[in-house]
Amino acid sequence: MMSRLFTLVLTVGLALVSPVRAEVVTDQTLMVNKAATTVERLMRDANLQNDLRAKLVRARAVLVVPDLVKGGFILGAEYGTGVLLTRDAGGQWSGPAFYSVASGSVGLQIGVQDAESIFVIMSDSGLRAIMDNRFKAGADAGIAVAHVGAGAEAATTTNVGADIFAFNKAVGAYGGASLEGSGILPRHSWNAAYYGGNPTPQDIVIARQLDNPQARLLKERLLGK
Repeated sequence: MMSRLFTLVLTVGLALVSPVRAEVVTDQTLMVNKAATTVERLMRDANLQNDLRAKLVRARAVLVVPDLVKGGFILGAEYGTGVLLTRDAGGQWSGPAFYSVASGSVGLQIGVQDAESIFVIMSDSGLRAIMDNRFKAGADAGIAVAHVGAGAEAATTTNVGADIFAFNKAVGAYGGASLEGSGILPRHSWNAAYYGGNPTPQDIVIARQLDNPQARLLKERLLGK
């Protein structure tokens, strides 16, 4: 009798404890999942999908920013968190490294915009500009960026040699997202939380010393699966 009672108490106790031990969904996991959704959504957009698919199969890297919020009245600001992945010669994508994108501007602007953005990086120089945070210099970065989608300033056919193609699906009062004048900085605390230790973006996307199985869906979406 005592044995059965002990077994019953133990079973109930484990049932009560198990939810606490369930896997915690972190901010980093949510961001990677949102990035996968952004890729899927833009790959299905009739205005973007052909160009986007064609660029991704030749890309050197990609920076996916699921929520790039831009707004202001005279003084503007733009901010978002994204993930950077590189593509190797065999077409395989690295694990994601987390970055923040932020910029400020002055001009005659009013409104709010929320954009899903994919920056497809076609060259090593474009990748270095991202990783070295050179876009804070704007045009001085020496990198050609072609805009596609909402707020596009030129058709992709006129920007064949662009280092980066910016694909945007935006809702709001004004134009597409841009990297010019932006500070692009690694989120070291997020990379540490996602992978453990204290990895640099180079460890993740260049040396490929780290990966996380939670990024599998994002990689599949980038491969068009």
